[in-house]
Amino acid sequence: MTAYKTRLTYDDVMATLPTLAPDEQLNVLGALSSLLRKAMQPTSKQHTLLELEGLGSAVWSKIDADEYIRQERDSWN
Repeated sequence: MTAYKTRLTYDDVMATLPTLAPDEQLNVLGALSSLLRKAMQPTSKQHTLLELEGLGSAVWSKIDADEYIRQERDSWN
């Protein structure tokens, strides 16, 4: 005879929890917390502002910074 695992329902779990010892209840809480943390992690990579460092440096490499600032300030008048 083959034993089949059945899927527990929410009601099954809630009915069983009070029958567990307090340390077992804490183990269930820890396991559930771990599952939720994993499920809530973003699926795509999070980016940081630091990844933009150096972006466009080729464009700015041919420009004199002091001259650029002077021209910008002159344009304010």
